[in-house]
Amino acid sequence: MSTFRSLGILNYRIWFFGALISNIGTWMQRTAQDWLVFDHLTAHDAGAMGITLALQLGPQLFLAPWAGLLADRYSRRKLLFITLVAMALLSTGLGILVLLGVAELWHVYVFALLLGIVTALDAPVRQTFVSELVTDEYLPNAVALNSASFNVARMIGPAVSGVLTVVVGPGWVFLINTVSFVAMLWALKLIPVSSLRIQPRAAAGKGRIREGLRYVRNRPDIQVVLVAIFIVGTFGLNFPLFIAAMVGTQFGMDAGAFGLLNSVMAIGSVAGALLAARRGRPRLRLIFAAAGGFGVASALAALAPNAVLFGLALIPCGLFALTLITSANGYVQSTTEAVMRGRVMSLYMAIFMGGTPIGAPLVGWVANVGGPRWSVGVAALAGVSTAVVGLVWIIRAKQLRLRFDRRARGLKHFRVESLLARPVTEEDDDGVGRQGG
Repeated sequence: MSTFRSLGILNYRIWFFGALISNIGTWMQRTAQDWLVFDHLTAHDAGAMGITLALQLGPQLFLAPWAGLLADRYSRRKLLFITLVAMALLSTGLGILVLLGVAELWHVYVFALLLGIVTALDAPVRQTFVSELVTDEYLPNAVALNSASFNVARMIGPAVSGVLTVVVGPGWVFLINTVSFVAMLWALKLIPVSSLRIQPRAAAGKGRIREGLRYVRNRPDIQVVLVAIFIVGTFGLNFPLFIAAMVGTQFGMDAGAFGLLNSVMAIGSVAGALLAARRGRPRLRLIFAAAGGFGVASALAALAPNAVLFGLALIPCGLFALTLITSANGYVQSTTEAVMRGRVMSLYMAIFMGGTPIGAPLVGWVANVGGPRWSVGVAALAGVSTAVVGLVWIIRAKQLRLRFDRRARGLKHFRVESLLARPVTEEDDDGVGRQGG
């Protein structure tokens, strides 16, 4: 099937299943950590959750340029070994503190910051390592399947974590996550170095980070994608925060419901990722259409009168969010020169994840002051705003105008035409913006 064609490649298949197990453990820890902060260490303080997310994702803003250069200069396989071992040690340390009953809020903050530093180094390496496993033809499909793996884990991990957090406590969940990293390390060991695709490496010397920034400056299509993921990533994708606020404060439910609703939303996320894997080349119009759909779905979630309808509204939220994220990621990777891919993807990840230090505390404050529903409303506004930005950019890039034809009938009176010298074809859908590169 075209949706799963990358799994026909042995190296990618090994990577996929190793990553799936590791991702399940990661989502288990995320859910347990969120509930540890929200319910065990504070009195349902969404602001504290926002600070935790900010500390965990903030290092992306500062370390991204160097992380991307590392991904372009050195062996990505070796770098992944280092970051995976470091993350395993951090989950072990926090788990032991919680099990000993000495964990305090500031401990979680410190471990979140340390994990954020390691993740900032890991993200561009992990994203671009896929290009060494598959050919460029398969790259968009492999990126989409990575998202599917991540969200299948998101569907399984939070539900299991919610139950385990109630039954045995969050400390054991952190230690289970430590074990899950072994699967990823074993998968890397099974992939022979000689079988990896040789990718061009960035040359040594000064100015390599600036070189990556110049490349993006000359690619207006990538710039508008980065704007889109900044708006949605900063203000729209704070799912753990506003789901916890709605579950704990609005509906008065426990950690089991929190994990279950995270898994319910992941149903839509998996569907969005698989639909993206089925498509060919990602297109800009799909990215912005998905942003608009996300905004509408988030508005419905904000207005949901009970937990059941809230959960149902989370399904399209996940579907549109993952369609946007997967299409944006696939578009940037597949249209970027191989030698620049690490630096461009590090900037992508910095903007996507690094906006959380701005958005998470703000959304947490909105939840505390205005109520949980308003925090979901922020996500709705982010999605709609992104769709408007995309529409304006496409109109300007293609020089579109609305023409009135009095001789036509019905809706055909109005036609959208391009002022460009030649007609804009399907193949040009995302190519207009690249003329500057």
